[in-house]
Amino acid sequence: MKKIMMTLVAAVMAIGVNAQVYVGGGIGVANSSDGDYDVTTFKLVPEIGYSFNEDWAAGVAFGWEGANKGNAKTFSVNPYVRMNLLKGKIVTAFIDGSVGYAHTYNASLDTDEFSVGLKPGLAVKLNQRASFVTHFGFIGYENAKNNNTDTKVDTWGVDFDGRNIVFGLYYSF
Repeated sequence: MKKIMMTLVAAVMAIGVNAQVYVGGGIGVANSSDGDYDVTTFKLVPEIGYSFNEDWAAGVAFGWEGANKGNAKTFSVNPYVRMNLLKGKIVTAFIDGSVGYAHTYNASLDTDEFSVGLKPGLAVKLNQRASFVTHFGFIGYENAKNNNTDTKVDTWGVDFDGRNIVFGLYYSF
């Protein structure tokens, strides 16, 4: 039994030597206007992750989104696996494979949304521990269900509009 426990401890320590925990998150702001109706939406997306090596990481992002009109609020959870595609000394391009859940609500709205897809991004090293990170867009599948009316909407595709850009900072331990 001691040999098994020591082997497990050694394996965990070996994995931990090259791995790094990072925390951070992002914020996003968007404005939509049709001339008569002007709405500003905002996002707060805290995140925690674990870098296994230079190429792979896994983490989870928690999101909260609101608007200055309509009182709709959204809470989301998005676990992901990250693959670094192009690595330079300062800039790294990556893609997150994610599975997400979001719940939007107000007095007249109750919606659940599930998504599976890819989220591209860039990380710019500011120093050894801090990075500026941006995610832009979504490529994949989304299923939204309005719980008040039982209406379901399935969406496949690419979404690179201004509401899908999030800027943030990461700090690695």
